[in-house]
Parts: sequence; C-alpha cells; structure tokens
Amino acid sequence: MDPIKVDFSDNGKKKSVKNILIPPEHAGIKMAVNVIVMLLTAGIAYYFMLPPMNFQAYEFYIYWFVVLGSFVLSAVVTSGAFAKPEYVPYVKRRSIIPAVLAGVLALVLGVGYLVSSPFFRAKSYSRILSIDNADFADTVSLIDSMSDFNNVALIDRDASFALADKTLGDFAALDLESQFEILNEDSTQINFRGSPYRIYPLQYGDIFKWFLNSVVGSEYEGIPGYVKVNLNTQQAELVTDYDIKYSTAEHFNEYLERLLRFQYPTYIFGEISFEIDDDGHPYWVVEHIKKTIGLVGGDDVQGILLVDAVTGDSRYFSSEEVRSTGSEIQWIDQAYDADLLVQQYNYFGKYASGFWNSLIGQSGVKKTSNGYSFLALEDDVYLYTGVTSVTSDDSILGFFLINQRTKEAFFYNTTGATESAAQKSAEGKVSDKGWTASFPILLNIDGQATYFMALKDDANIVKSYAMVNVEQYNVVSIPANENVDLRSCLESYIQGLAELSPAVIVSFNFDASNVGTPDDTTQPVAGTTLTGTVTDIRSAVIGGTSYYYLELDDTGVYSYVAAGVLNKVVLANVGDRVTVTVADKGETDLFAAESFAFADAAPAEEAPAETETEAEADPAA
Repeated sequence: MDPIKVDFSDNGKKKSVKNILIPPEHAGIKMAVNVIVMLLTAGIAYYFMLPPMNFQAYEFYIYWFVVLGSFVLSAVVTSGAFAKPEYVPYVKRRSIIPAVLAGVLALVLGVGYLVSSPFFRAKSYSRILSIDNADFADTVSLIDSMSDFNNVALIDRDASFALADKTLGDFAALDLESQFEILNEDSTQINFRGSPYRIYPLQYGDIFKWFLNSVVGSEYEGIPGYVKVNLNTQQAELVTDYDIKYSTAEHFNEYLERLLRFQYPTYIFGEISFEIDDDGHPYWVVEHIKKTIGLVGGDDVQGILLVDAVTGDSRYFSSEEVRSTGSEIQWIDQAYDADLLVQQYNYFGKYASGFWNSLIGQSGVKKTSNGYSFLALEDDVYLYTGVTSVTSDDSILGFFLINQRTKEAFFYNTTGATESAAQKSAEGKVSDKGWTASFPILLNIDGQATYFMALKDDANIVKSYAMVNVEQYNVVSIPANENVDLRSCLESYIQGLAELSPAVIVSFNFDASNVGTPDDTTQPVAGTTLTGTVTDIRSAVIGGTSYYYLELDDTGVYSYVAAGVLNKVVLANVGDRVTVTVADKGETDLFAAESFAFADAAPAEEAPAETETEAEADPAA
C-alpha cells in the first residue's frame, strides 16, 4: 500500500487569508443595499452639486467620482471589512467596475487637460480675444462741458452699495423692515434709459427669515423688489413693483441654477448677472460657456440664458443674436463677465509670442493692471483696464476697452501712470482727510485721457472728486474747497493742463481764419460788459496757445481769450448765459476779453445783447 502524499507547499506557493474570497452573510442583500446607496447618492448629489452632464466640465468628473466612491464606501461598511479584514478581497472584487470607470474618467480628464494646456496650445489661447488698435478720441466720447458729465458714473461700486443699503429702511412701510439684505455680489452696472445705474437684487437676512416667510406663511410670493442706484445723480430707489421668486439667493426649486439645470442638463453655466429691461422688469442673464481649446480649456461665451426673475421662464439666445443691432434684447449690457474678459486679454498678452517667451525673455508680454472699471458709451457698457508690462507695475503701456455685450475689444497705445499710481496721487493731496480714492474710470476730457475718481471717507460717502491726466500724471486736480464740486474739479484740472502746456486743450479743432470780422456797427466799446446767451463757440491754437472765441446772441461779435488766462471759458456751452468784459481789439480785428463769468440766471426769453450804456438809455429794452 502506497503512502498518502500530502503537498503542503501548494506547489511552492503560499496562500494568504487576504487572497481567499469570503463573502459576508447575506451578500446579495448587501449588494442591493450598496447599489441603492449609490443611486441615492447620485440623486442627492445631483440636486445639490448641479453638475452639467458634459465631459468639458470639471464638475462632471467630480460628481461621478463622488457617486462611484459612494458604492465602494457602502461596500466596505455593509461587509464589515473595517472590523474583519477577511472581507477585504470580497470588497475589492465588487469594486472593480466602479474603480475601472473612475480610472477611465480620470484618464480622460488627464489627457484632456494635457491637450488643453497652454504648453501645447499657447497660440490658441492668445486668439480667444480679437483686439483692434484704435484711437482714443474716436472711441471714447469727448467731454468738453459740464453737461457731458450727465452720463458719467461719478461713484464706484462700494459707494453705490452704501447708498443702496440705506434704501432698505423703506420696507418699513410694508412691515418688512430688517428682513432683507443687499445681494452685492450679483449687482450689475448697466445703462438704463441713458444713465449709468447699478442694479441690486435682494435676499433674506438669514435662513430663518426665509423659512418664516416662505414655508410657515401662506403661498410664497418671492422677494418684493430690487434696488437701483443712479451712479450719476447718486440717487437710490427701492423698486417694489415685482415679486422676484427665482434668484441666486433662493433655496430648493426656486434656486436659479437648479431651475436652469433641470431644463439644460448639459449646459456649462458661467457668471450670472442681474439686469432690468427698459421697463424696469427684472431678469437674470446667465452665460452659456463653451470650452474652445482642447477638452477643458479656453472658456468663452456661446450664448446666454435670459430668465424672468418673476416667472422663471427662460429663453436661449446665441452670442450672434445678443450682438445683433436692433435685437429685442439689445438692452442687455453684460453678456460677457468682466473677469472672463480680463482673463482672455491676459491670455493674449502672455501667449501672443508663444509659451516659452512667456517664461524666458518675456518679449512683449503684457498683463492687465490690478483692477477695472466700466464706461457707458452710447447704449452699451464697456470694461476698462490699463495694460502694463509684466516687469513693471509703475506705468501703463496703454489700456483696452471691451464691449460687454458684443465683445468688441480696442487697445489704445499710450504711456502714463497706472490706476493705482493715480489713486495714490489723489489720496496724497488729501492725506490729512484720510479719504480714499475709488478705482478710476477713464474719461476723454477735451481729447486728453483722464483718470476720474471719487474721494470717499471710511463710510464710503463721496466727499470730493479728483482728476489725473494719464500721460502727464503730475497734473492732479482736486477742488480747492475740497467738497463735492465737480465744476471746480474740472476747472482746476483744465487750469493745470493749461499751465503745463497752453496748447494742450483744443476744442472743436477750429481754424481761426474762419471766425470772421465783426461788423463795425455792432462793435462794442472797449471796457464795456456784455451779458448774453452764447450762440457760437470756436477755438484755435495760435502760437502754441489755445484761444476760445465766443459770440453772444448772434451779433457776429466775437470775444476771445486764452485758455490759460481765463480758464472758466472752456466750461462754456452754446446756450449758456455769460458775462464778458471787452478789452481792446486784437491783431485779428476781434475783441480780447479781460474777464469772463457765468451769469446767475437766464431770462425766459433771450433778448439781443446790449451794452450797459445802451440798457440804461433805453430801460424798455
């Protein structure tokens, strides 16, 4: 009888407990539980994370990692593998499919990120934004009188917010005081009926106030209105004509992004802005983002979703429709978010000469300055920011303007001070007051690029204004009486320019030879004072000095004065009532003015100008 042979070596291989597949009790039920947990996680995560089902969105990958990870975690918990290591091989076997799917997603994202990298696609990044060189004076509206300031935003976002916040006291009339707060992060600067405004949505002060008003009470009617602030007149108004039911501050199904996600499951949403149409009806403007470089690079706006803030109804418009002149939605001012546009310009400035040049040598590499502001031009809002070299922050190489509705971009090649340098210059003039300067906006004052700033106290209340010439930044103007006096600020600024270079201010580009010679019968006596309505203003540069020519009441008589002598003359407009004291004739057979002032008031009907002698002789006149 042969002996029994027992091989304890397993052919030389040793078995480990970890390699033995031991299923837990009720393995089938526990597997069903794991699947249910994953499905519940998928539903709950989708409701709160709101990811687009789009391979171009990072949120898509994060969402699926969470869902697949929930299955693995549930398998570990239900099997008891934390306490019993012998179940670990079983958990690993059941997690193969989720792990493979997660690995595939990670591989797709990794490869997509690589092929979208500026390292390989620098030129593509530099071409996302098309920029045209332009002349400053041809684009930015000329300001050569006080009336031209009517469409200028005189206060910044912080000062506007301080005004908006004060309007909430008006809710006392509705017994809703202390219920709401300003939703500052979603405010938008727009042009409304020809004036610059900032529009503020509202939100409940906290979750408890929202709960008491929306759940405990009767049918929820929404947030009762919004606030609009005129950035020129600095008047704030609480508008309570609309009940806003859908917003970025709502909860559950009234939350704006959730409302849209269920309607547009694959769309990648960009920034959300709050606007009103020409009738004051509130809307949300939501960017539809498309990745234009590789899989996940080169964000750009493909279109916008326009959502009625009252009803929740939404409509989609392509970028071409938004840009179209005469479109029904031409009132929209922000189809492109400011931060996105700044990022796109920085791609252009950084990668226009290739990836390696952006790191080594950096020839021609530019970047935007630290901050931006907005300009109202015609019926649109333009983003403004300075452009500096990456090696210097002390001066600008130029600045660019970009239309936030059409994405038309213009670069203006000029040198001068940065916005931060201009702010420091203005603040240095009032250092004893402790006022701070707002980020400048760019104005075209008589052809000169000019930084305009509000000077504010600690409570963001505007105390005064300041003007700094971009190119000749030693010209800093602040009203002598240091109060909110825009006329004095402009007068001081023009005087400063005239003293620095008398020929710097030239209005209307007029040739002096066209002024003409006054008729001998209408010539006043030297030394007399004329008061009348300005019917013509012309100017010319003679011998390097700017001269202004004024005609009163269509008499054909022109008085002239150098801008640097009587600087108030540059503030005069056709239709203003002024007083001019006439001196001797000049070489051009015109009368020089030895004094100039604005008359206190104009009569209802203007009469032809007369000298004081004539008026005394004929009182009826």
